[in-house]
Amino acid sequence: MIFSTEAKLQHLSIHKVGNKAATEPLALSEQPYGMEDEMLNGILLQYFTGGFLKVNEIYRLHHPTGELGLNEVYHYCKGIFDQPDRFHENSRQLAKQLYDIADHPNIKPGEFYVVYFHNMQVEGALVDAVGLFKSENKETYLKVTPSAGEFGLSYEDQAINIKKLDKACIVFNTEPELGYKVAVIDNTNKSGEAVYWMDDFLKLQIRNDEYNQTHNVLSVYKNFITDKLDEKLDITKPDKIDLLNRSIKYFKENEQFNLDEFSSVVLDNPVAIQEWKDYKQHYEQESGNEIGDSFAINDAAVKKQARTYKSVLKLDKNFHIYIHGNRDLIEKGFDESVKMSYYKVYFNEEQ
Repeated sequence: MIFSTEAKLQHLSIHKVGNKAATEPLALSEQPYGMEDEMLNGILLQYFTGGFLKVNEIYRLHHPTGELGLNEVYHYCKGIFDQPDRFHENSRQLAKQLYDIADHPNIKPGEFYVVYFHNMQVEGALVDAVGLFKSENKETYLKVTPSAGEFGLSYEDQAINIKKLDKACIVFNTEPELGYKVAVIDNTNKSGEAVYWMDDFLKLQIRNDEYNQTHNVLSVYKNFITDKLDEKLDITKPDKIDLLNRSIKYFKENEQFNLDEFSSVVLDNPVAIQEWKDYKQHYEQESGNEIGDSFAINDAAVKKQARTYKSVLKLDKNFHIYIHGNRDLIEKGFDESVKMSYYKVYFNEEQ
């Protein structure tokens, strides 16, 4: 978990990063921003850190060659940690690096903030951190001011909503030999160009801990049930929903994941079990991310993934059936007289 209750902003540099592919300029500030205004400092701290309260995933900076020093973000962040007096110089280099990889035509220009935090808390430890933030989306705000018995109206165009963080990354000064602990947010550009922040600029690698193992196995299992299993077995939508519900139930009731036990309890079908294990192995080979056959279950990851599991059976535009429990209490049939399918649902009480 990430907390900023004891954090302080020590240094801030602001640059403007355009879209290089669109020949938009890179504007670098000559000096760091002054930190004299305590009220503004509090607003900035809320803006930069508020979105991380619900972030649980921890990443690492890495480089495909395995040489961490070749990761530019790692190199310049390490330079800041090693020599804080060179903070602004390294912030300019980070802005140049972000500009150089902004070569997709849909990437928006925006302000790029580099921040030095003192006493950020990550996983129970207080450490210094470097924050990298980019604001891309602007809004218009109205301002109402009283004046001599009436009210005046003005507006601020192209303003930033401090409750909406577009792109953010915090690099915590711990475990540098492993690529530091890194938390990241990307709330814009959910399509193909989105990779430029996490993959091209930061070059992140998921840390293979309990949270990510739990998150990954539930994600891979959901994809297997929804997209793959019916290629081998004749399986209905209620059956798929039931298999998803049973998997969440397993993770909520157990402290330890065991692949063989999970497969037997949840799938209970030799063909489905083998297909699931093959699918998991294929994912690990393709992604290079080994999940493992046994690990401690992380409750936070279960809660997050449970929100993505759909238990709704949609029937045309007339009905939605929510399936939460016993799969045997719903039956599918076909009525020849009206040439339509139907579901029969059994229950004891109407609530």
